[in-house]
Amino acid sequence: MQNLLGIFKALSEETRLRILKLLEHGELCVCDIVAALHMVQPKVSFHLAALKEAGFLKDRKQGKWTHYRLDDSDIFRRFLLLSVLERISKESIIEDKKRLDDFLQGKTAKGTVVTLPDKKRCCGR
Repeated sequence: MQNLLGIFKALSEETRLRILKLLEHGELCVCDIVAALHMVQPKVSFHLAALKEAGFLKDRKQGKWTHYRLDDSDIFRRFLLLSVLERISKESIIEDKKRLDDFLQGKTAKGTVVTLPDKKRCCGR
């Protein structure tokens, strides 16, 4: 019962739904999600942790950066997630997607050293 409550609680917050919709097309670094949602990193990390705890996300570390992707290993969560994501219109996250695309275009090539004042870029990309 607690497991189900955690799953539905994770899906009951708009920011978390926006994050899931952004991750629908593949893995993103925390910095990508921060830029897309136009929020501070601790707040985004809080929502990512809730989604991960509910079993919706997998993560991987790459240096000091954490990358997230949808976890489709559990069939119940997979179908639930598909049902939820298909009901979120593209128009509802159009601004998030535009900010994400703009941010990703501005990232440097992988392996390029980025100076500290250039806080808009991360992940060594």
